[in-house]
Amino acid sequence: MTLTYNENVQAKETAPAAWSAVLSMTLCVFVLIASEFMPVSLLTPIATDLGVSEGNTGQAISVSGIFAVLTSLCIASVIRRLDRRTVVLGLTALLMVSGAIVTFAASYPVLMLGRALLGVSIGGFWSMSTSIVMRLVPDKEIPKALALLNAGNAIAATVSAPLGSLLGAYIGWRGAFFLVVPVGLLALVWQWVSLPSLPPRRERASLNVFRLLARLPVAMGMAAILTLFMGQFALFTYLRPFLEQVTRVHIETLSLFLLVMGLAGAVGTWVVGRLLQHRLFGILITIPLLMAVVALFMIAFGAMKIPVFAALIGWGFLGTAAPVGWGTWLSRTLPDDAEAGGGLQVAVIQLAITAGASAGGLVFDALGWLSTFSMSALLLFCSSLLSVAAWRAARNRP
Repeated sequence: MTLTYNENVQAKETAPAAWSAVLSMTLCVFVLIASEFMPVSLLTPIATDLGVSEGNTGQAISVSGIFAVLTSLCIASVIRRLDRRTVVLGLTALLMVSGAIVTFAASYPVLMLGRALLGVSIGGFWSMSTSIVMRLVPDKEIPKALALLNAGNAIAATVSAPLGSLLGAYIGWRGAFFLVVPVGLLALVWQWVSLPSLPPRRERASLNVFRLLARLPVAMGMAAILTLFMGQFALFTYLRPFLEQVTRVHIETLSLFLLVMGLAGAVGTWVVGRLLQHRLFGILITIPLLMAVVALFMIAFGAMKIPVFAALIGWGFLGTAAPVGWGTWLSRTLPDDAEAGGGLQVAVIQLAITAGASAGGLVFDALGWLSTFSMSALLLFCSSLLSVAAWRAARNRP
């Protein structure tokens, strides 16, 4: 059975918010992101065990990103006739299969297979997350629900590397990856119990995600997202060498700085989620502008520990909250095309992260950290201007 868009909206507004289902998805987000970034702190033991270089082992992160992009671009057409509850359950089960394959991988190709399956789960889940949240809670609660999802993302990004390192020291890298399986099983059972049936909508959705770019508000918004994440990860990827070489902090202080930055991100998602209902474009314009200011502040005071510590709190607060704002923008700009729009948004974000980290690395090696941080500030400033353009395009839309 399929539902028209108007029928679904009426049913959603009269039904209670399914917060248990949103929480089950938040747990899945936590496991997905923790799994994606756990190899960062386990490269050396993985490489030693499998007999490959650390550089090749690092591609375990790249391959998951590549498959996330590919999945996000095609999932809207693949699942168009399937109940979204079934799809979510399948993607969560795939997450568990990936964890098991990586745990028992006897060779490098098997490891990469497990990581590729993780990329499929990541791309599919994130592409559908906004559209599913839109069907689980009333419209006024969507920013709060998206903030909750992104809190799982923020916490996982904060703890995945240190937790992976700690677990790897006590139970080995295979044991660390195996923990994905029982936690994924918990998420699967919770979703099975809490997620309602989500039949496909009978609506004129765009199966070709690139056709959405023909709409000026969408094109401007995606350009703003691209430059935002490029600027963010051009700087974020190289924070450790900056803190070690410029601010000159020891490893214990560095870990504390990064942990507090991650916790500030969790707070930021909560605060911004409460403000988005009435100040969407103001927040979308302000966040990258303030992040650009923070980047310039770190350039000016990079050798001073306390100012840098304060700057990292601001960076975490703003940067982690940004996806909540753009998720809300997607729900309002493409209410009838949220799945295809979500796929396009995930692809843009993944490509922006890769491009920002790569370009930042090239500039860092060639010209030093100052040029990399300056490039980040410029990209973030451009994102703010493009957010203004997206706002104007939305206002002028017939």
